[in-house]
Amino acid sequence: MDQFIAALNGRERQSRLAALRALVGQVKGGLIATPLQGIDVNNHIHTSYSFSPYSPSMALWMAYMAGLSTAGIMDHDSICGAEEFIEAGAIVGMGVTIGVECRVDFSKTPLGGKTLNNPDQASIAYVTIHGIPHTQIEAVRDFFAPFIAFRHERNRRMTAKLNDILAPKGIALEYDKDVLPLSMSYDGGSVTERHILFAVSKKIVAQFGRGTKVIAFLEDALGIAVTGKNQDWLADVDNKFYEYDLLGVLKSELVAQFYENATAECPDVREVIALADKIGGIIAYAYLGDVTNSVTGDKKAQKFEDDFLDFLFDVIDELGIKTITYMPSRNTREQLHRIKALCDVHQFFQISGEDINSPRQSFICEAQRSPEFSNLIDATWALIGHEKAATKDLKKAFFYGETVEEHPVLQERIETYKIIGKSDNFA
Repeated sequence: MDQFIAALNGRERQSRLAALRALVGQVKGGLIATPLQGIDVNNHIHTSYSFSPYSPSMALWMAYMAGLSTAGIMDHDSICGAEEFIEAGAIVGMGVTIGVECRVDFSKTPLGGKTLNNPDQASIAYVTIHGIPHTQIEAVRDFFAPFIAFRHERNRRMTAKLNDILAPKGIALEYDKDVLPLSMSYDGGSVTERHILFAVSKKIVAQFGRGTKVIAFLEDALGIAVTGKNQDWLADVDNKFYEYDLLGVLKSELVAQFYENATAECPDVREVIALADKIGGIIAYAYLGDVTNSVTGDKKAQKFEDDFLDFLFDVIDELGIKTITYMPSRNTREQLHRIKALCDVHQFFQISGEDINSPRQSFICEAQRSPEFSNLIDATWALIGHEKAATKDLKKAFFYGETVEEHPVLQERIETYKIIGKSDNFA
């Protein structure tokens, strides 16, 4: 079993899928206990095609073993892991959705100049396109290819700026040697700031080992205060997630020192809305909300959209974004009640998504099990139904004009597509 699990993160797609088939065969043969599948869903699982410890095949295995009923791939600027994810879903017998996440430019809208859901840069926000019809994968890949190239150029400049900070401390990075090998760029994957910082984490551990020497380096050489759970994690030399936890500290405290504003790699929000409309995908604004205590330890306490949330909803509604995605585990009850109420006012589709990019994260969102979030489970099955229908005929997409005319009441439309999503013989 261990051999097959290790192979799930190999370099070749077909080898990864073969390992997944072997593992599922062991489950069916009784060699591995069959996981208890519940009603949990997750539409926002990052894979190694952006930043994650999991290939698409490994992500599906983890989701399957965790007991998820459905899973959705969501990589930054890349859809190149989607076909593997679809095939992996068929192997484990799980409903899946495919999507892509990207940063877009709101500067030419009334939201220009505001800090949205991106802690590093005003006017720039994360949006997601969910339920991409399988016939449109190539079109999405072609759209994002130049933005991935622009991102490489900026990554190289940021790596140089980071070296100005780290080289005097005895640490230096080579983008091609240290950063790119941590990514799937050879197969169309994107490279993010997390890849750069993960390379730094590995350099720090290689030089100082683990434990108090690392904490001392962070505090004395880089001026980063290590407190709370981060201190406990980094003091533990047996911590199996050590380099990822170190990455979280660096992302929270170091990014501002080498970050370079994203420009060419961030399309205007209207371009991405037009793309979603053209391919029959569902574009969503990713609500973050003011952060007080970051669940994953990679964000500082900071204010985001909450002070102008009503205005934000008005603007994105006018732009043509009719869906909100949010993470129940990351927000207070007050924030969640407010976001749900605004979605009801605007008749926005609500999608859940607990972004998975660290091995410390659970694939199960306990907060989402509350009855008040049952709508998010229904929405996921409707999303699967949309993806099935739109793959067969783009005119059957959830937000296509004729579909909205036929099912003008949002909840009725959700129920219709949920039935399609749960159907094994949809035609």
